[in-house]
Amino acid sequence: MQARNQRGVFKSVKRSSQHSDLVNKVDRFTESTDGLDRRGFLKCMAWAGTGLLWTVTAEGIPTSHIVGSGKDAKKHASAASGLHFVQISDSHMGFNKPANTDVAATLQVAIDRMNALPETPEFIIHTGDLSHQSKAAEFDAMDQILKGAKPKQIFYVPGEHDTSIDDGKQYLDRYGKNLKGRGWYSFDHKGVHFVGLVNVIQLEGMGQLGDEQISWLKDDLSAVSASTPVVVFAHIPLWTIYPDWGWGTKDSEQAFQYLKRFGSVTVLNGHIHQVMQKVEGNATFHTAMSTAFPQPAPGTAPAPGPMKVPAERLRSVLGLASVNYIQQNNSLAIVDTVLGTAPADGQAAPSALLLPTNLRRDGI
Repeated sequence: MQARNQRGVFKSVKRSSQHSDLVNKVDRFTESTDGLDRRGFLKCMAWAGTGLLWTVTAEGIPTSHIVGSGKDAKKHASAASGLHFVQISDSHMGFNKPANTDVAATLQVAIDRMNALPETPEFIIHTGDLSHQSKAAEFDAMDQILKGAKPKQIFYVPGEHDTSIDDGKQYLDRYGKNLKGRGWYSFDHKGVHFVGLVNVIQLEGMGQLGDEQISWLKDDLSAVSASTPVVVFAHIPLWTIYPDWGWGTKDSEQAFQYLKRFGSVTVLNGHIHQVMQKVEGNATFHTAMSTAFPQPAPGTAPAPGPMKVPAERLRSVLGLASVNYIQQNNSLAIVDTVLGTAPADGQAAPSALLLPTNLRRDGI
């Protein structure tokens, strides 16, 4: 699935030159985006290091607002009604390299931020990479921290780090009992149909769902009314962001042929450790920040991987997403909240901002 808006036109904004201080594998950051655009990367909107409030009106018109502080995020989150849940992603328990030597501490900060929301979320969705090496001790540490979360219901999908060592046995034994296939499932809540997909088992460069899961998805959706809002969540993005780094799912088009009839489809992913969003037809896509470490923007480093940032800036590029679905007017709001602020110099963490022309950006 190519990341284009309904007009097929995109507007790019140059990245902050401060990014050069952050990418540990790149000596000098090139501000020009022309080459990347030709390769198909600059076809989305990304904003890391600050909060972003994104809403879709009842008429289907998307708007985005930069949220300057956690206080602003709380204000917008509390203004919503209906369904409220939180997305957490890429916690990488067990990782202890220079990009973040204490991932348990930053996950705990994320839980504290969530617990401090004025409205307690009804549940948590974790979009994978709970662990770093699929070890029992890593899952134990994850479970122990999540015991402190106010929402007690947590829905998981695996990341490749949860399945790469033992083909997912540890993960499935803990979180996949009574689920379909290799851990996919669906559920309904307050008039919204949720679908958890697994696209990390048959990795061949890109993510892959596989014929068995797509067949299950077809059957699952056949019983759902087209007027029902659908939320799909999986680890690797279900849209093509950057194929050279495997940031996409190669058979996602097959899955989306069964989602096209629905009036509202929201897709939540992780894996890339940064916020990117797009709107295509009836589907809106959102990738979340990690609670462990950032990754470089696509194409700005030789390869993806943990990106070392100054210690005082780390928490400003980690975060979680608070999702509100307002039933009365069929609108969705996603607020991305960072775990900490940038230093007192007033500079937010370096970021890339790529705006499709059919999105309006407003400062708050």
